[in-house]
Amino acid sequence: MLDIKFVRDNQNLIRETLKKRRYEFDLDRLLRVDKARSDLIVEVDNLRSQKNQFAKDKDIEKGKKIKVHLTKQEAALAAVKEEFRDLLDQVPNLLDKSVPDGATEESNVEIKRWGEIEKRDFKIIDHVQIAEKLGIIDFEAGTKIGGRGFYYLKDGGALLELALVNWVMQFLVKKGFHPVITPELALQKFIQGTGYLPKREEPDLYKVENEDLYLIATAEIPLAGMHAEQILNEEDLPLNYAGFSSSFRKESGTYGKYAKGIYRVHQFDKVEIFKFAKPADSEKEFKEIIAVEEEIYQALKIPYRIVNIASGEMSAPAVLKYDFEYYSPLDETYRELTSTSNTTDYQARRLGIKYRTKDGKKTEFVHTLNGTAIAMSRTPIAILENYQQKDGSVKVPEVLREFLGKDTL
Repeated sequence: MLDIKFVRDNQNLIRETLKKRRYEFDLDRLLRVDKARSDLIVEVDNLRSQKNQFAKDKDIEKGKKIKVHLTKQEAALAAVKEEFRDLLDQVPNLLDKSVPDGATEESNVEIKRWGEIEKRDFKIIDHVQIAEKLGIIDFEAGTKIGGRGFYYLKDGGALLELALVNWVMQFLVKKGFHPVITPELALQKFIQGTGYLPKREEPDLYKVENEDLYLIATAEIPLAGMHAEQILNEEDLPLNYAGFSSSFRKESGTYGKYAKGIYRVHQFDKVEIFKFAKPADSEKEFKEIIAVEEEIYQALKIPYRIVNIASGEMSAPAVLKYDFEYYSPLDETYRELTSTSNTTDYQARRLGIKYRTKDGKKTEFVHTLNGTAIAMSRTPIAILENYQQKDGSVKVPEVLREFLGKDTL
């Protein structure tokens, strides 16, 4: 969330941000509720003071009248505070000045390409055909068990995922990241605290019936919540984590988007990069995540491009978001592979995560940043499509061969 004082003092900037994000929100209502909240806080404090004074003076009759009025105004204040918090939670983060303005993915701006596009002398087939031919993904059995959007990884498919997880985790540990296997259920306050539970729309998450629990959409949620309501030490920052978890998403609202095979599914495994950083280092840490992701996909030798995501395509917590898109030789296009976001202090304010300066004189909110190292649905697709051979086999990227135990699938 944003600081309400900042919102009050920068109303034009907030309105401009809302406009660029194509985000409908009644800012005037928030400001009215904020004013009512402030007025009630003053009134309740005065009434409490009067009540204490009448108790000292032993003025029973006046004390009773004040108590009745105080009880009424305390209830009013509690209701206004709840409405205020709900409204403030809905205000999105600001936008970095480099974010392109636009409402659709066509407005995204390409900033880099990497990798040679290999010319093939045979017909390229999609990952579904490859997987069925090799017997490494069972879509039919997955649909039978869980419905559409679920699948089984078998034999080489299962080994490929395990190889990717083992390799990327060891790679990230060498880079100074702490490996973490996170819980896959989280309380609502952590879902909401990270910005994955907006009031204004149907969340893309699965809720556990009759429980205050949700299946997580990404390890970002439990990683952010790990230090909730804590004060970290400046000398310990940045804190770098590599979190492994399954991710669960309804994938609602994706009609018309590319969804073949395992590209958009309801359950997939993922290794997520997450950082807690000082505000002054925020930009540097964002660039480090991008650099690490580049090393990962260059090591896998998967051609990619990096795009700066347009304002209307951004999630509410992010001020800046870059996507990696892998090259698909199937139709000679680029498709989303990973995403990296800088959420500045937006999540930290919601979750109460601060750090104490070295001199011990003050505390400030940390900045949180996240990026996908490897998503186990899309990275295997990129490998299957880019490493397929004329004889129908699929080469294993060289860095994975020691983990997989063979050179081809």
